Amino acid sequence: MTQEELREIIATNENYRIELTTSTGDMDKFQEAICAFANDMPGSRKKGYLLIGVKNNGQIDGLKVDDALMKKISGIRSDGNILPLPVMSTEKVVTEEGDVLVVEVTPSFDTPVRYRGRTFIRIGSRRDIASAEEERILVERCAASLPTFDTRPCREAKLDDIDVDTIVREYMPKAIDEETLANDKRPLKEQLASLHLFNMQWDCPTFAALIMFGRNSKYFMPGAYIQYVHFKGSTNGGAILNERRFEGCLYKILPELENFIRDGIITKRPVPISILREKDVVNYPYKALRELMMNAVMHRDYQANMPTRLYQYDNYIEIMNPGGLYGQARPENFPHVNDYRNSVVAGMMKTLNYVNMFNHGVGDVQELMKENNSPVAEFNVNYLTAFSVVVREPNEMNLPKLAQVKEDFMPIDNQEVINKFAKNFPDLAQILPKQLCAVLRVCEKETSLSEIMITLSATSRRSFVRKVINPVLAANLIKNTHPDNPRHPLQKYLLTELGLEVLKLLNELQSDKN
Repeated sequence: MTQEELREIIATNENYRIELTTSTGDMDKFQEAICAFANDMPGSRKKGYLLIGVKNNGQIDGLKVDDALMKKISGIRSDGNILPLPVMSTEKVVTEEGDVLVVEVTPSFDTPVRYRGRTFIRIGSRRDIASAEEERILVERCAASLPTFDTRPCREAKLDDIDVDTIVREYMPKAIDEETLANDKRPLKEQLASLHLFNMQWDCPTFAALIMFGRNSKYFMPGAYIQYVHFKGSTNGGAILNERRFEGCLYKILPELENFIRDGIITKRPVPISILREKDVVNYPYKALRELMMNAVMHRDYQANMPTRLYQYDNYIEIMNPGGLYGQARPENFPHVNDYRNSVVAGMMKTLNYVNMFNHGVGDVQELMKENNSPVAEFNVNYLTAFSVVVREPNEMNLPKLAQVKEDFMPIDNQEVINKFAKNFPDLAQILPKQLCAVLRVCEKETSLSEIMITLSATSRRSFVRKVINPVLAANLIKNTHPDNPRHPLQKYLLTELGLEVLKLLNELQSDKN
């Protein structure tokens, strides 16, 4: 920037894209200004300027800009306080009256931009925090400038390329309130556009419409299908035992996929859990496998030529879909933070009850795997262009150890022992279940709920938690390993100090009785 360009900017005085200051140490002020310029509330798409070393009256203050100040101001871009990261540059302009440090900020497409969690905007020459309505405008502006792939128009497609009858007859009544739908007299294309299924500007369906209701989705998106292969052995170099493709729009293939998982992949076998009882154990929990596949087709990159893969081996299944973690989801915050590559498709799948969009699918899958005595699912989120998960069958070595009800774990059924216990611990007498001794012994080491239930031959999860686990937790005899997150996928239970004391007494009482 030349002196002439600088003076021209100063001459405009402080307005919505210029801020003047003589301070060199007010970092909050600097970062708030940069944040506000990045948000570009007026929508001018013109760059904003923070001029350090200029008085409010436009006079240059005689500042000497050294390398330390340059580094401090330049570091604002990447210090993580302003997110998303601003596009900015810093430059020293030397004049006869002194130096001016010019910070040039480019308006962001990814708004709102926040400084330490707050959205700053320019209102004329003033800087302020955005109101809820102003934030909504910034969000809508971002959505318009950076649409997800599924909201984009497919300009090669025509209205006949989507199954309009199915949309009108089956999807609209589920997606739109009955009264609203009955009173909607707009043309069909406008109704479809309101659901992000049609683009009025280009007079064509969106990719979301083709993905969910397309008559030939694969023509427009060659990778938009699911490939199932069953290999013999543990690698894809083995012989192919079975192969199938699920091709077509999601509205048609998702019910087929559900049935195939239930009837073509899931197998069941009885496993003894006591001398007189057996329990059916499946190779893979149906709900877990279904959840993983629904997430795969919902989050996949439909611009890729790679299909969604469902590969089955002798004792494990690998699911892989094109497209790595998206948006705010990153390896360090997975699975606690979620984002949607295909926001419209995700919304339609929720409307049709295929997904819930509550961001606890991974936790549910892990819990289902543990209940089946299977290892937890193994997610690989380090690929840049793909996402994979491996689910394994129950470990045969672990089944007998968990299924056998040993004499040590038999419940307390001797009233004399119960009475002696109540005398020593009167506060616990009312909550003492007959299974208490077994629960405490199992929890001498960290143990999951499903392991406790299998050991005690419990069948009803809800009843067992209500009648046994909750009272023992309330009595402070056992504790959660993840107390801040009761639904943590790796939640286990462990004895407290009081629990150890109670278990010691129960062992002594039973030993004396024997």
